[in-house]
Amino acid sequence: MKVAGFTIIKNAVVNDFPILEAIRSILPVVDEMIVLIGDSTDETIALIESIGDPKIKIHHSIWNKALRKGGVVLADETNKAFQLIDASFDWAFYIQGDEVVHEKYHQVIRAACEKYKNDLPVQGLLFKYKHFYGTYDYVGDSRKWYAHEIRIIRNNKAISAYRDAQGFRIGNQKLPVAAIDASMYHYGWVKSPEQMKKKQKESAAFWNDDTQMEKIIQSPDYYDFSEFDSLERFTGTHPNVMLDRIERKNWVIDLDVSKKKLSFKKFLLYYFEKWTGIRPFDFKNYKIIRS
Repeated sequence: MKVAGFTIIKNAVVNDFPILEAIRSILPVVDEMIVLIGDSTDETIALIESIGDPKIKIHHSIWNKALRKGGVVLADETNKAFQLIDASFDWAFYIQGDEVVHEKYHQVIRAACEKYKNDLPVQGLLFKYKHFYGTYDYVGDSRKWYAHEIRIIRNNKAISAYRDAQGFRIGNQKLPVAAIDASMYHYGWVKSPEQMKKKQKESAAFWNDDTQMEKIIQSPDYYDFSEFDSLERFTGTHPNVMLDRIERKNWVIDLDVSKKKLSFKKFLLYYFEKWTGIRPFDFKNYKIIRS
């Protein structure tokens, strides 16, 4: 069995993406790692080259500025990276530049790939998600954060990234997947207030039209992390590859997790999920056929 990893990245340095940690976190799981680097204006290429692992295969791309609404360019680049994976690989492990896999899941992930290798109806493997917010001490636990998403897909080139590359589909059909007991740690919302706003302004061109983009650019250079609906304290451990980055954190944000800013409907659904583990009426970008 062969597993290829793949990711896309652009301007990782200026936006302080944990891309090195992302790549390193899945290198023990994959047999090859495709990194498609966009037309960056910073030292992203040198950053990726600094990893120095022979599994890594670097490719280059120019992002299509016409695909700027709703993050569609991210799906376009993800599809380009996926197409670079050789047909000899059974699975493709996708990781975004702000996601990291905890080493405690490595064996679980490899075992799942082995288990479903010849179970051809299974076209993907579904991960749980932890979305960190503000600092490494808080996790978003409301329904605004997606609880699961596909991160390993069969090396079937009929599969493509969906919308902004949050997940995958075959055409308009949801991908049939197996749910596995592994979590993806999402750190995209962990930055200093200044760096968070800087990142938003930098990426505005890939999500918004000119009017919306101008509003974002003219907004204050400071992100207000107090504007959350619900958080909980994180009590687990972070992946080993993240420990140096966490040690270098130079900002402090204190958030009151007892405050819940939810409508009555969302309040009921929130506590129903807490009590039962069931999330009713949730959008699912996949179809679970094995669990």
